Amino acid sequence: MSKRSSSNVTVIFVTIVLLTTGIWIVRIISGQQLYMDQLTRAYVEELAGTNTYTIFRWITELGSGTFLIPFVVIMSMVLWRLFRDWLPAVVFGLGTLSSYGLNILIKQLVERERPSIFIAANAEGYSFPSGHAMIPMVCYGFLAYLLGKKIHSGKQAVVLQSVLALLIFLIGISRYVINVHYLTDVFAGFIFGFIFLMTLIHVYEWLCTKRNGSST
Repeated sequence: MSKRSSSNVTVIFVTIVLLTTGIWIVRIISGQQLYMDQLTRAYVEELAGTNTYTIFRWITELGSGTFLIPFVVIMSMVLWRLFRDWLPAVVFGLGTLSSYGLNILIKQLVERERPSIFIAANAEGYSFPSGHAMIPMVCYGFLAYLLGKKIHSGKQAVVLQSVLALLIFLIGISRYVINVHYLTDVFAGFIFGFIFLMTLIHVYEWLCTKRNGSST
């Protein structure tokens, strides 16, 4: 497949995903139920009290504020030392914080109620999109991007990025498994998080280019 054909396929796919998400938002705001959520509710209700539920209850904590706040602070300092530069650390920290703010904003605009409230698992307030899907996508995703630049072995970089990608998926889907989000909340969180992550990477690369250009 040529680069042009590949680019066209990507544009079509992104367009379909964004249109689908837009339709979800319109239907949610109008008070309608989404077909995907209707089809998947019965399965998740059967998971309560199982070993699967217990495992995902622990996994979900890796996307909670209790874990992410100290993690971001520590990793920002690690990145500063690793790159010997403040820019990666600052963009990583501010990017993660900004994704949290954007998630809250979208939730306030859509105002979707959760399937259940679970305060101990940071599950209160509005539901769409899932913050545990969106924020880890930005946090761990940008971290994978930065660390990939420091790993000289291509295979090691792929392994690291694959592990973090799997972690992002598991944290997001954990919110569906423990029944504090609808499945569409999780998918929307992944979508918004990925868009924000790509924007953050482009901003970071632009800042690097601009700074390097002004220093020559």
